[in-house]
Amino acid sequence: MKSSYTIHKFQQKDTIQWNDFVALSCNATFLHNRAFMEYHSDRFIDNSLMIYKNKKVVALLPANLKGETIYSHQGLTYGGLLMLASLKIADVLELFKELLTYLESINIQTLYLKQIPSFYNRLPSEGLDYLLQLVQGACYRVDSASVIDYRNDIQIQSNRLEGVKKAQKHDLLIKEEDNLEDFWDVILIPNLKEQHNAEPTHSIEEITLLKKAFPNNIRQFNVYHNGQIVGGATIFETSTTAHVQYISANSKKQTLGTLDFLFNHLIKITFKDKRYFDFGTSNENAGKQLNKGLTYWKECFGARTFVHRNFKINTANHIYLNNVLV
Repeated sequence: MKSSYTIHKFQQKDTIQWNDFVALSCNATFLHNRAFMEYHSDRFIDNSLMIYKNKKVVALLPANLKGETIYSHQGLTYGGLLMLASLKIADVLELFKELLTYLESINIQTLYLKQIPSFYNRLPSEGLDYLLQLVQGACYRVDSASVIDYRNDIQIQSNRLEGVKKAQKHDLLIKEEDNLEDFWDVILIPNLKEQHNAEPTHSIEEITLLKKAFPNNIRQFNVYHNGQIVGGATIFETSTTAHVQYISANSKKQTLGTLDFLFNHLIKITFKDKRYFDFGTSNENAGKQLNKGLTYWKECFGARTFVHRNFKINTANHIYLNNVLV
């Protein structure tokens, strides 16, 4: 019996259709929009896939290719299988089986899948997690994210509120800015260089380009003391979640209470109508270690742990999905 599914490799002519699907998907975010995915297209061989059923797109796999292995996605915090909200678990099983069968048929032996953390889902979308254990997917890495769930009563601890009082005493000011250069050049780059001998994931040119493409999703909040920038945060905002992409402050942050002041404001005022506030991960050494002090600081604002899971799947294991439905 001929399958009702077809799978096509993404081409530039599919951009509008891809982006329209991302906007409707139950688990996609603006990171899956082609304008975001392609800002660093020179670093990866794109092998994104579009999955059709009866000529209608029902799922997308944002992906890049490396040898005989496909990754979803090495250039994104998360990739995952993007799906329509209307799909039932039986549909997800069927299309996932078709995807693995297709990958095996083109000699791709392994799929690495960075699952989308559940707090980004507009609807429950964990059917794939169930299927991953059926196909013996190996969870090879887990990262710990500190997240506030606004459905619970937010209790910010007194040690963080003491920082807020310091900031108020010093007349600190928070401003949302369209320009990211001051934060990058004065605060973020010097701090990363000094503390970690590292650079931001995004150059100032890249983040400026992305901010222009997604002005409502990428937001910059700076803190000023006597007219001088002393700290800030870059927020990636989705329909469900405010995610802290970058956070940094100068050496006076403890004396001024800079970051306590900023995050008290962001949590209680700016993003109070979101479902989640995600401080991001605090892991080191590929998820095997946890920065205790940083995690504690986040948890004092009321954050608790959600996880980012990464899976390795043998594409030939699609056979294990043959007799699941009874």
